[in-house]
Amino acid sequence: MIVWRHVMVISAFLLMTVALCLRVGYLGVTERDFLKEQGDLRSVRHEIIPATRGVITDRNGEPLAISTPVYAVWTDPGKSSIPAHDLERVAQIIGESRANLEARLQRYADRRFVYLKRRLAHQNARLLADAGLTNVNLQPEYRRYYPAAETTAHVVGLTDLDDRGIEGIEYAYDDHLAGRSGGKVVLKDLHGKTIRDLAYERAPVYGQDLRLSLDLGLQFMAYRELKSAILGHKARSGSVVIVDVSSGEILSLVNQPSYNPNRAVGDSADLRNRAVTDAFEPGSTVKPFSALAALESGRYQARTPIDTTPGYFHIGTKLIQDPVNHGVMSLSRGVQTSSQVVFAKLALQLDNHAVFDVLRRAGFGEVPGSGLPGEVSGYISSEELRYPVVRAAMAYGYGMSVTPLQLAQAYLTLANGGRHRQLTILHTSDERRGSRVFDRALTADVLQMMETVVDDEGTAAAAQVAGYRVAGKTGTARMVGPQGYDDQRHSAWFVGIAPVSAPRIVVVVLINEPGSGVTGGGAVAAPVFARIAQRGLPLLGVLPDDRQYALSLPGERG
Repeated sequence: MIVWRHVMVISAFLLMTVALCLRVGYLGVTERDFLKEQGDLRSVRHEIIPATRGVITDRNGEPLAISTPVYAVWTDPGKSSIPAHDLERVAQIIGESRANLEARLQRYADRRFVYLKRRLAHQNARLLADAGLTNVNLQPEYRRYYPAAETTAHVVGLTDLDDRGIEGIEYAYDDHLAGRSGGKVVLKDLHGKTIRDLAYERAPVYGQDLRLSLDLGLQFMAYRELKSAILGHKARSGSVVIVDVSSGEILSLVNQPSYNPNRAVGDSADLRNRAVTDAFEPGSTVKPFSALAALESGRYQARTPIDTTPGYFHIGTKLIQDPVNHGVMSLSRGVQTSSQVVFAKLALQLDNHAVFDVLRRAGFGEVPGSGLPGEVSGYISSEELRYPVVRAAMAYGYGMSVTPLQLAQAYLTLANGGRHRQLTILHTSDERRGSRVFDRALTADVLQMMETVVDDEGTAAAAQVAGYRVAGKTGTARMVGPQGYDDQRHSAWFVGIAPVSAPRIVVVVLINEPGSGVTGGGAVAAPVFARIAQRGLPLLGVLPDDRQYALSLPGERG
């Protein structure tokens, strides 16, 4: 009886073994492709090889934006759930709450791919990898890092989670900077770890580097001086633009308020590149161009007397007045004292389009075309020039609007002896001559008038720079409110050219709505220029000059 039972058990076992072998053989022959496909679905994966984005540097090769390797943490909810103890560990390592992770997994339970964390640092990713957690996977990616942080934020910009440019140069030159990801086929084990690479489908194409015209040393200095002025004068905002005269390169562009692109951005208004996008009435910074229009007419010279007695006059019902009665004074003295009466009378004596034509040739009303995104054209119109009050207002900078970048473009033309040069945010080794739009001798006369503005008797004595001859012009414009022009809100301007002996830089300073009680461009904006020029010119290798040197303009031979 015992022997019979033993035989029966052995026979049954042999029968099952034979049946199993026959079944395996059958499936191996008839279902081979299906089984292979199902096995590959569980163990073979296509992985992306991320491409590094191009490096953005300043003109001297200092990095302004670089890509650092990080990791994305993901899971497959359709494959299996993450055990509670593993989920707790994941939450601790990636810095998320367990409740948030559970809610996300429940929300996307029907998906096969869910991110748990993006841009996880390398050290945290290693902790996850070493923990051996169930259904928790790592995917390499890159994150942008900005060494200069808020100092260059408005120029360089930033990228989104997928490393696409969304602001500044990162956005404007995204196609140039962005690479093309590669791909490979890998074999993974039950826990999702890569066993080996099976095949490379395509190699990654890395993004191209980009060299900007910015000088990081000047950028830091301009940012510091602007921030100090904004805080000191309790201003709403402000901008500084520094341009290289010989090439049109933007050496520095800073705004306040700013933001840190390495962190989550709070107020979206801080992202705005105000020097490029925000237009204001330029006020008296337009007067050198009105003086140029007077010189072009042939009826005025720098010493031509103009009677401003008794210090005011009416155009219809509009009162034009100076703070004091200057009596009879020259055109040059009118620039030095920033006389409204002088320039209003000039505008009425000149042809209707004379001032407008000069402003248009200087670039007012045109997009600068520097390569920075968001540039606006400002506003200037010739439609109502038949009205004397409109011509007068335009001659001293009202009824029109410009951005700080536009104003830098216009003054660049004066500094270049009447040649228009295109602004650029990209580094160039070319000293482009540009096209002539004004007579060289007349622009030299205007620069000499502007040099008197920074004398002790001018409106910008605070713009003097020890050891250097400088020229400039102040501007103080009232802001427009619901009831018209508001006497309590102003924009304070100063534009300087240094050194006058051989112009190297144009600096535009705008302090918007100072709230300290001091509002004039000469008191608010001019000192910022002076501090920037005093430190910036030696940084650029410009030696101090002597006030006896003859006026010399760059890039000219007769």
